[in-house]
Amino acid sequence: MKIATFNINGIKARLPALLDWLDEAAPDVALLQEIKSVDDAFPRQELEDRGYIVETHGQKGFNGVAILSKLPLEDVTRGLPGDSSDEQARWIEATVMGKHDAVRLCGLYLPNGNPAPGPKYDYKLAWMQRLETRARQLLQDEMPALMAGDYNVIPQAEDAANPSDWTDDALFRPETLAAYRRILNLGFTEAFRARTQGPDHYSFWDYQAGAWQRNNGIRIDHFLLTPQAADKLTACEIDSAIRGREKPSDHVPVWIELDI
Repeated sequence: MKIATFNINGIKARLPALLDWLDEAAPDVALLQEIKSVDDAFPRQELEDRGYIVETHGQKGFNGVAILSKLPLEDVTRGLPGDSSDEQARWIEATVMGKHDAVRLCGLYLPNGNPAPGPKYDYKLAWMQRLETRARQLLQDEMPALMAGDYNVIPQAEDAANPSDWTDDALFRPETLAAYRRILNLGFTEAFRARTQGPDHYSFWDYQAGAWQRNNGIRIDHFLLTPQAADKLTACEIDSAIRGREKPSDHVPVWIELDI
């Protein structure tokens, strides 16, 4: 089963790029972030024509997450538990049925948090606390599960081309890294680093200052797998070349394969 995550940075602006990538990469499941569309305006027909089941959790102009799946989905839920007043569309879950087993999919768009310190950073850290609570529940369920998406977290210095540029940024502040590590240390496997070590692997390049041309990137799109999912991991790669295409997102797809 090939499962991808892709911050599309506006489904309406990037639909041709998304369709081209889907046709080439042919993921069984794609978790999208920053669709920037209400549910009713999401271009589901073009995706359904390619055989995808479409589930969205949208928001006008901002945020928004979606699941595209060629395999049956069950028990779809929307919104990260823990704060009933949170109106930002950043979390969607579903169970996908594989040939041999089921996988619980959690697609997320973690808050950016800048400027930090400040209210937006407080919201980011509170959101990560809620994420930790949900992560603990996933582990207790003892089934293959994953949390994937744009984490807006640079896990370590080698995940940035110029780490010193990010010292005071919400993506790399000590509080952010501590919250991320608390989740990881519960027993999750970060899929990409389980397969590939070393620097110069990025999933985001800003539109400004020729970041793509200079390879001034950061790696902030991650898959965290429960032990039951990690045991079935056979591949994890970043489709970095997609960033060089016409009208690209500032993120590129990251995908895994599970023997499931």
